[in-house]
Amino acid sequence: MSQASSSEALITMSGVDKWYGDFHALKGVDLEVRRGEKIVLCGPSGSGKSTLIRCINHLETIQKGRIVVDGIALDDSARVVDAVRREVGMVFQSFNLFPHMTVLENCTLAPMRVRKVSPADAKATARKYLEKVRIGEQANKYPAQLSGGQQQRVAIARALCMEPKAMLFDEPTSALDPEMVKEVLDTMIGLAREGMTMVCVTHEMGFARQVADRVVFMADGEILEAAEPETFFKNPQNPRARTFLGEILAHH
Repeated sequence: MSQASSSEALITMSGVDKWYGDFHALKGVDLEVRRGEKIVLCGPSGSGKSTLIRCINHLETIQKGRIVVDGIALDDSARVVDAVRREVGMVFQSFNLFPHMTVLENCTLAPMRVRKVSPADAKATARKYLEKVRIGEQANKYPAQLSGGQQQRVAIARALCMEPKAMLFDEPTSALDPEMVKEVLDTMIGLAREGMTMVCVTHEMGFARQVADRVVFMADGEILEAAEPETFFKNPQNPRARTFLGEILAHH
C-alpha cells in the first residue's frame, strides 16, 4: 500500500443517504479517502457510483449523513460549497468545455475568476498542465478542432489548473472511441503516480488494477465491498461483486 495509508482522511462520507423522489440512490454510505489514495468505484449501472462522487463536491445534495472535505463539513451555503469545489477537481463523461473559448482560455478562466490569479500566472499554469497532459501544442485551438480524447485531456488539465487537492473522475472514458481511451487513462495513470488523491468511477478494470489503492464495489446504492485490487480481482467476497467481475471479464 502506498504512503497514503498512514496519513489522514482528505474526504470522509459518514452515513450518507440520497433520494431522488422515492428512489433511494445512496443508502448509509461510509467512505474515507486518505491523502494520496486512489480509489476506483465500480459496480453495475444505476448502483449510485456517479451520485456518490457528485455528492462530494455538492453537485448533488444529500438528505442524511455528513461529508467532510479537507476539514470542511459540506453544507448548502454557497461559501462552503465554493471552498470545497476549489479543492476538488472534477472530470465528467462529457468534456463540458466552453466551445467559444480556446483550450488555453478554457484552462485560465476558473483560476482567474475563482482564485483571482493574474492572467500571466493563469496562462503559465495552464501551459504547464497542458504540457503535462501532452497537449501543449493545441493551446490556441477551439474544442471542436480536437478529438474526443484530446478534449478530455484538456478537461483534466483545466481541473488541474485550480491546483486541487483531489480529483474526481466520473466515467471519463465512457464517451470516447476505443482508440482514445488509452491516451486519457495514461494521463490519469501519470497523475496517480505523482500522488494525486483520486476517486474514479470507471469500468476500466485494467486501470483499476494498475492504479487503485482500493477498489470499492457498489450495488443498489450501497458499498458492498472495498479491498485492495489484488484481493478484489482474485477473490471478491461479495456474490454480486463476483457476478459483476465475471460479466466484465467476459466482455473483454
